[in-house]
Amino acid sequence: MLSRLFAPKVTVSAHCDLPCGVYDPAQARIEAESVKAIQEKMAGNDDPHFRARAAHIKEQRAELAKHHVSVLWSDYFKPPHFEKYPELHQLVNDTLKALSAAKASTDPATGQKALDYIARIAEIFQETKKA
Repeated sequence: MLSRLFAPKVTVSAHCDLPCGVYDPAQARIEAESVKAIQEKMAGNDDPHFRARAAHIKEQRAELAKHHVSVLWSDYFKPPHFEKYPELHQLVNDTLKALSAAKASTDPATGQKALDYIARIAEIFQETKKA
């Protein structure tokens, strides 16, 4: 009897955990832009204290970017998206690997590679928002 009393009266469905608008690859892009900017600043500075602080911040930003990409993959993108964009699983994996490489590197090219992958995720994301 209690189960009927507290049973949901309305069944709803959504393609994401919360109403649309809470997920956005821009969060990952902003963090990845920070990674690349730090890499560029590190190239022009030989101060070991600056470089140590910069490396620490760069690693934090890369982890945040990885987090945002992972959340999109696990919470936003759903089976219909993966069916329509079969490259999406590999793209996310490549993006996470590129962010790991940027995290470990001072070469801005690694940061740019991660940004390029994130840009493709953002394109797919925008296409799914139109549907």
